Amino acid sequence: MADARPTAPAAPAAAPVPPTPPVPLSALLARDDLALRQLAGPTGPDVVIHWAHTSEMADPFPYLLGGELLLTAGVQFPDAPSPDTFFDSYVARVVAAGGAALGFGLAPVHDSVPDALVTACAAHGLPLLEVPPGTTFSGVARAVWQLMAQARLAELRRVTEAQQSLAAAAAHADPVPSVLRRLAQRLGGHAVLYGPDGTGIAAAGRSPAPAVTEALRKLAAVVRPATPPGQAPSAPAPPAQAPSGQAQTGQAPPGKAPTAPAGPAPARPASATDTADGVQLSAYALGSGEGFVLGVAAGRREGGDHTIASVGAVLLSLLTGEHHSGAGAARSSALVRLLLGAAPEEVAPLLDTGDGTSGGTGDGRGDGTSGGERIVVHARPDRQTPDAVAAAALGTALGTPLVDLDPDGEVVRLLVPAGREPAPVPGWSLGVSAPAGPGGWPAADAQAARALARARATRVPLVRHGARPGLSGLVPETAARAHAQALLAPLAAQPALTDTLRTWLSLHGSWDRTAVALGVHRNTVRQRVARGALLLGADLDDPDVRMELWFALRHS
Repeated sequence: MADARPTAPAAPAAAPVPPTPPVPLSALLARDDLALRQLAGPTGPDVVIHWAHTSEMADPFPYLLGGELLLTAGVQFPDAPSPDTFFDSYVARVVAAGGAALGFGLAPVHDSVPDALVTACAAHGLPLLEVPPGTTFSGVARAVWQLMAQARLAELRRVTEAQQSLAAAAAHADPVPSVLRRLAQRLGGHAVLYGPDGTGIAAAGRSPAPAVTEALRKLAAVVRPATPPGQAPSAPAPPAQAPSGQAQTGQAPPGKAPTAPAGPAPARPASATDTADGVQLSAYALGSGEGFVLGVAAGRREGGDHTIASVGAVLLSLLTGEHHSGAGAARSSALVRLLLGAAPEEVAPLLDTGDGTSGGTGDGRGDGTSGGERIVVHARPDRQTPDAVAAAALGTALGTPLVDLDPDGEVVRLLVPAGREPAPVPGWSLGVSAPAGPGGWPAADAQAARALARARATRVPLVRHGARPGLSGLVPETAARAHAQALLAPLAAQPALTDTLRTWLSLHGSWDRTAVALGVHRNTVRQRVARGALLLGADLDDPDVRMELWFALRHS
């Protein structure tokens, strides 16, 4: 047996740990049916095994993949002198092969675990377990597989719940901050969305140390495309583990972005990982192709974390993406023509280029309605002030890329094809106009504004402008406008009074609802209505006067 002593040449690097769910060694020790006892080596939740393997070879190195609980009965162990040298070399080879722990079975060869083996395992930091005579190696292996199955099921459940949670967050009125908050909670760390210029647009979770924040920002630069490719959102590829102190794809030390080689720039990776001050860093290029990057910093990196982060990256890609097609160029052309003085009727056909989002037919006829009719929608979130990303997400929900955030940043305006009736969107109040052609869009804009004011005042998610024909349709529009101009002439210099009267009448004379709709105090509403009645010389308690005034306000 003395000739079986393993040699100890320079050991090659251990093989990568197999992609199986890790089992904490403590969970195996907790199994009463196994009665295992740890004699040496580290303990704690960080000590994990990936499977069990039995070998009586004097040098098991060539037969190990890494991460195993190696089980042996010591058949190959020598009875000759110098056992210390043998056991030290044996344990060193197991550690070099990536073995996670060593299990020594008592009987039939040895009645106790050799002291030299205990000393060697303690010296090399290899957990050593005593397997009692009543416990078979097959029973230990079966217990490991049972625990692995339980771990896999728990991980699948965690990933599934995270996916559902992230999808629900994407439907909120503030989808991007909601997705980041949920992602930070699920990963137990910090999540940040970087813009094309590398600045943080939104973040959630506890902020890491400044050095870690800077390292994450530089890691994001590794995956940010130099030239937006304009590709559709897609799930990022799994990131490879980086060598210690280096990013996965640029081989740059922490704190330094990789230097691009001379010649044509290589394709940027979809994702990258790194470590800074013990914090696990990940960066994911969003599939919108606009240069947005998701960065994640967490204290640990578990098996399902990449899948969860990938789901968040796909959702953020959809929320931040633009429509990359000929329609984008056509809409840009329409904007330029409007700035150069073209009439809306001339540029309206360019909005219907058949990109699958506008409902157009591609021939200038819109969605089949006369003159490419559209609906104007005014929207306002129920809680927070909308931002550009939330406005774009609302446009996606309503099926239109034609979105405008007003200069005050409180109302989002959208042009929706007339063939698509907007539905309520959770977290938003919507005002919807009647369908109108290009020449009638300004009037439709006013209709949507009034409908939104009514929606907010009555606390309903959506109000549509009433386009039902009535008696006012019997009066020619020219005559109606002339009558309205004459009747409302005393209020011409005070538009606030006109707006207050219109809102007050539309809400059936409710002071409180009018105050909510206009964002003013109810006493201000009373003063304005009284002032308007005085200037008009009208008794607003008379229903006939109210009806005539409402007719004039609708045509003003």
